[in-house]
Amino acid sequence: MERPRICGVIVDTDLEAVARAEQFVELFEVRIDLIGDGWRELVRHLGKPWIASNRTVGEGGGWELGEAARMDRLLEAVELGADVVDVELGTESQREIVALIKRRARCLLSFHQFAGTLPLVELKEIVCEQLEAGADVCKVITTAEGFEDNLGVLQLITEFPSARVVSFAMGPVGLVSRVLCPLVGGYFTYASLEAGRESAPGQITARELRRVYQMLGNGE
Repeated sequence: MERPRICGVIVDTDLEAVARAEQFVELFEVRIDLIGDGWRELVRHLGKPWIASNRTVGEGGGWELGEAARMDRLLEAVELGADVVDVELGTESQREIVALIKRRARCLLSFHQFAGTLPLVELKEIVCEQLEAGADVCKVITTAEGFEDNLGVLQLITEFPSARVVSFAMGPVGLVSRVLCPLVGGYFTYASLEAGRESAPGQITARELRRVYQMLGNGE
């Protein structure tokens, strides 16, 4: 089995932390909403592919400057070399923004559920909607309130073997699904660069996650 893909989430402008984590990850997520204006300079120093994300407060992020400005930053990220741009499913003017992104980059359409986990049949409907909207990568993230929630999000990945799907559950109970996501066919999973730099509940560091994969015989 190929090395499981880890996406290291960048939440500030500490390039030394980025450099320390680089050996453990295959790509980065640049959280424009958390980094602030320094994100433009930061991306010039990245040596691996990167995803541009710009989340509103309602989507668990920190962006508060309006929707038009939020989309402008994501389109600017395309110009600055983003390989993938994350757009929340149901975003205003979704069709137009996806078309603009896909001229030069891939589009990840994301869905976040911050309380509980929907039944599998509804999760499958979400992925179908993402694919129909032009997603190159489908991201479906829920919150684990019981161990069974891990099973639902992981099964979702196996329901779409020919698509690029990222699916796991947030929170302490969802840790197992974060780890197993790429092992059951998920496109990648997310990790923080270091402790104290988490962007979501239940996130562990890229170093820790790579060590787990090594122990399981699935990492270098």
